[in-house]
Amino acid sequence: MAEKAKKVKKQENAIQRYFRETSGELRKVSWPTWPEARRLTGLVLLVMVTMGLFLAGVDFMAGELLDLVLGL
Repeated sequence: MAEKAKKVKKQENAIQRYFRETSGELRKVSWPTWPEARRLTGLVLLVMVTMGLFLAGVDFMAGELLDLVLGL
């Protein structure tokens, strides 16, 4: 009877624990619907293009200003 009380519990592998916990967390995620995903993707693309144009304008103006100051 003492042997039953001393059962050795097998140590769980760290990799197995990682995947088990990760899949458990992914089940809790509130995933967007397809219309939401499309709308948000469009919004991200719009912001990226807008910021790209803004930064291109700032770069161009900074280059022109440096050319003017340095007389190149």
